[in-house]
Amino acid sequence: MKCDHKIAVIGGGSWATAIVKMLSENVDPIGWYMRSVYITEHIKRNRHNPTYLSSVEFDTDQLKLSNDINEIVEYADLLIFAIPSAFLKEELEKITVPLTNKIIFSAIKGIVPETGLIVGEHFHKVYDIPYDQIGVITGPCHAEEVAMEKLSYITLACQDTEKADCLGKYLSSRYINVKVSDDIVGTEYAAVLKNIYAIAAGMAHGLGYGDNFQAVLISNSIREMKSFIKKVHKMKRNINNSAYLGDLLVTGYSIFSRNRMFGNMIGKGYTVKSAMLEMNMVAEGYYATKSAYKINQENGASTPIIDTVYRILYENKDPKKEFQQLTDLLN
Repeated sequence: MKCDHKIAVIGGGSWATAIVKMLSENVDPIGWYMRSVYITEHIKRNRHNPTYLSSVEFDTDQLKLSNDINEIVEYADLLIFAIPSAFLKEELEKITVPLTNKIIFSAIKGIVPETGLIVGEHFHKVYDIPYDQIGVITGPCHAEEVAMEKLSYITLACQDTEKADCLGKYLSSRYINVKVSDDIVGTEYAAVLKNIYAIAAGMAHGLGYGDNFQAVLISNSIREMKSFIKKVHKMKRNINNSAYLGDLLVTGYSIFSRNRMFGNMIGKGYTVKSAMLEMNMVAEGYYATKSAYKINQENGASTPIIDTVYRILYENKDPKKEFQQLTDLLN
């Protein structure tokens, strides 16, 4: 397969900024849409995103920046969506350019609230995009470490692995190692679920639990993830691979994890609203918890950790009492 795609990134947050940085090692020009006129103009003048990963300096001659999503979608044939799932529907409704002939890769680690679908399923069912034109970008990879050019690993999942191989060539560099998978559904659900488990890890830390309990919590989380994913999409997969276990570990333990940070604040007594206001960032796991809980009501996997996080976030249950009950269920 010839790799000569025009590529664009949709989103202006930290992960979108990190992806543009990765692409800048190999791609020229790079289409980049963000809705903020202020940030776009700032990047044009000052060569960096003032809000996210501000240490990353861009060659602006390499960027095709626009606040018009249709201009960027029309320009590119391979689109990377990297906006919070809670805002995806709103942005997609602005698009008047056909999407059916585009290759879509989702770097969104969440479930679309309005449809209850993971992003790949949303594009397929709502926009009639064939599954072999849909891919997923997962970790283990934090945007902050990409900014510092620390060695990082990403997984590209697509039914058509040649498309994933092409994108891999665009993203690979001395500090980015790319793996390819054909498990688009499993890797995307893993990327969603690990944010919920990271919130649980943060809650445990905020409540004063130590490393011993964290180890038990994370080991139970990977088993719970395996059970959940097997219910929604049964296929042969090794849940211990980096796209599943590795991404869970980095999100559950890292100081850069906004989901762990959010959970830590809840464990310390913050309300959901106050934690979100203080973070000034979207914790995808908050929205994912409600969707995953609802999905599992139909599938029936054993998910005591997800259930605990759900009751704390959406039923205003006391975190201390909920975790006391959870400790008896883990092994």
